[in-house]
Amino acid sequence: MATMLSGSALMDGAMLVIAANESCPQPQTKEHLMALELIGIKKIVIVQNKIDVVTQAEALEHYKQIKRFIKGTIAENAPIIPVSAQRGINVGALIQTLDEVIPEPARDPEIDPVLLIARSFDINKPGGSWRDVKGGVIGGSLVRGVLREGDEIEIRPGRQVQVENRMKWEPITTKITSINAGKVKVTEAAPGGLLGIATKLDPALTKSDALAGQVAGRIGELPPVWDRLKFDVTLMDRVVGADSEQVIEPLKHKEPLMLSVGTAVTVGVVVNARKNQVEVQLKRAVCAEVGSRIAISRQVGGRWRLIGMGVLVE
Repeated sequence: MATMLSGSALMDGAMLVIAANESCPQPQTKEHLMALELIGIKKIVIVQNKIDVVTQAEALEHYKQIKRFIKGTIAENAPIIPVSAQRGINVGALIQTLDEVIPEPARDPEIDPVLLIARSFDINKPGGSWRDVKGGVIGGSLVRGVLREGDEIEIRPGRQVQVENRMKWEPITTKITSINAGKVKVTEAAPGGLLGIATKLDPALTKSDALAGQVAGRIGELPPVWDRLKFDVTLMDRVVGADSEQVIEPLKHKEPLMLSVGTAVTVGVVVNARKNQVEVQLKRAVCAEVGSRIAISRQVGGRWRLIGMGVLVE
């Protein structure tokens, strides 16, 4: 779920894929739809997959199950496209529907760029010469503005350093050496799709997704870094995705929570709980704007389960 929440933060729309050979809704389908609703993704196309392994009557009955499931939700009016991904059936209709339902939004190229980092890599192979060492690579999605080869950028929160017996987060600055959009090398990138950005960073800083969840942009122009979040809370009525749907209790003082903010996933402890607002002390700081949506998960039956959303106030 944490991976799904961080990935969906990059998207303008979503496909909700439902297998035609299983009754609808399955627990995970409920959880995914609720996640889309909480994150605020409204442009949704429902894909009824595996129609090649059911009869026409079964596919029609399954379609009716989907309609009953989405009634009253954010996806109530979403188109339902029957396909077989395995056999390539009706894929053309799906692509056309995606183009109609999730058009490319208008972008302002003059606004300060913000790149949500979802991955980071060390692309150097063991045993190579030090002369051939290349800088670290960050991967993610540009949500606004334009980045160009040669730009000086800042990454926040950055890295933890010790200052006078306490740990603090220090932004990282670097230079873009190349940009790849898919397999195509480009000199500048605008929002839309995923990017791989080569930098002059020490590859030790980027290996094993060490910078995943951070934010990159122009130096001095990024949102603030928070190690303590205060946010307004909206909780769901029941836990979705679990075998038994439990009633969701209010958040409690000292309760551990998992929070997803953009591509960042962090754990924190509630230090102040009111009816509709909480403060959480984070284990790992995040970079986020006031007004950002926060997906809230708590431990239910030994697993993190989505229970509601928040809006960052300070």
